[in-house]
Amino acid sequence: MLQALIFDVDGTLADTERVHREAFNHAFAEEGLDWHWDEPTYIRLLEVSGGKERLRRWWMQQRPDTRELDAGAVQQTLDRLHDIKTAYYESAVLDGRVSLRPGVLELIEQAASEGLRLAIATTTSPVNIAALLRPVMGPDWRLRFDAIGDGSSSPVKKPHPQVYQQVLGDLALPASACVAFEDSRNGLLAARAAGLATVITPTAFTAHHRFDGALRVLPDLDGVTVDDLRHWRLPQRVAA
Repeated sequence: MLQALIFDVDGTLADTERVHREAFNHAFAEEGLDWHWDEPTYIRLLEVSGGKERLRRWWMQQRPDTRELDAGAVQQTLDRLHDIKTAYYESAVLDGRVSLRPGVLELIEQAASEGLRLAIATTTSPVNIAALLRPVMGPDWRLRFDAIGDGSSSPVKKPHPQVYQQVLGDLALPASACVAFEDSRNGLLAARAAGLATVITPTAFTAHHRFDGALRVLPDLDGVTVDDLRHWRLPQRVAA
């Protein structure tokens, strides 16, 4: 019996990656770095889950001679870059430059009206989630979700299933009672490793990924209903 829907955020609830890339490049310029992530570079970096983790990967690619003694200074720089990036991204979202993907809000509202529980399982930061959902769901948006797992509560990033395991524990539900929603292969691998049937809605940044084992791969959630999810799950067998 379907009892809960669990949503990723970036790319799934909203197509956020273009603004994220812009925000990273803004941070580089603010700090006087001659770095610039064009779209192909950013697509490659999205194979690494988590903004700070992408920054670290990029740093090590650009400065492979960084010594262990420099680790503290490097981390301070990465933290500062990420803080600047996050502030820029939040401002862009509040300015209305990012909106929920088609069908997302309708499915959330239908699920809630039918008594299903809602949750979030993401690698992004709490401030990014709030910036996205507060304008469309109101100041009490958190009350819509029974569990929220994010980059602060589950530091081991996807494709590791930690954030999904946390959310399932918080919901006190088995994976077989839930459906997850993702947009990337790392997200699919994390959800599947937690035993979750997973609906994929790729973006332009993840359309080239492989989605073997997904419950469905759809352009977006426009027109998708709770009854559809129940029907799709009938032949699905997901290892717990």
